[in-house]
Amino acid sequence: MYKRVMEALGYSFRDEALLRRALTHPSMGKEDNQRLEFLGDAVLQYLMSDRLYRKHPEDREGALTHMRALLVCEAALSSIAKRLGIGEALVMDRGEELTGGRTKPSVLCDAMEAVLAAVYLDGGMEAARAVVERCWPEEGEVSRPMQDSKGQLQEILQKNGGTTPEYRITGTSGPPHAPEFEARVYQEGKELGTGTGRTKKQAEQAAALEAIRRIRGEEK
Repeated sequence: MYKRVMEALGYSFRDEALLRRALTHPSMGKEDNQRLEFLGDAVLQYLMSDRLYRKHPEDREGALTHMRALLVCEAALSSIAKRLGIGEALVMDRGEELTGGRTKPSVLCDAMEAVLAAVYLDGGMEAARAVVERCWPEEGEVSRPMQDSKGQLQEILQKNGGTTPEYRITGTSGPPHAPEFEARVYQEGKELGTGTGRTKKQAEQAAALEAIRRIRGEEK
């Protein structure tokens, strides 16, 4: 089981106990992957920020932030985890498995972050960077299927009995030929998220994506 995951990652662990911990769902008790998930989130944020900074020297902070958000969001990580067979390798109790735990996007996302942290602890930052370069898609490959963050946010809010979100363009920066817009999304007067983009639509999508991440962070 662990061998298949290592083959999919393209990385062989010296300490397989780290991988075992990364693949242990919280339903199994104390020795689970939650601490590794915490670390993996930070490792991924750094590596993706560094990658985008180097690959897109002309882009402003807002555009880089939006691209990073697409590459580290739950949808992206769960998709990568499915492709690597992470769900099948997870250790979880029977109850979690019966409720579809092996395919839940939130579970797969957390496990993917934990596995990346395990690689980092076992082989260092360059080993983790190599896994990201092998396993994560290019920016353009994720922007299209994941760009409807506004629709996703509306579904989440309506599921929780909330009202439809409201978007406002709150600022514009940059030269006239290459403006960058700032958008904010509100629900009943409460700000849920902010975002920037090269068009008003992109800025609203970025704001919605940040709102989704905030909401899911609060749910953990």
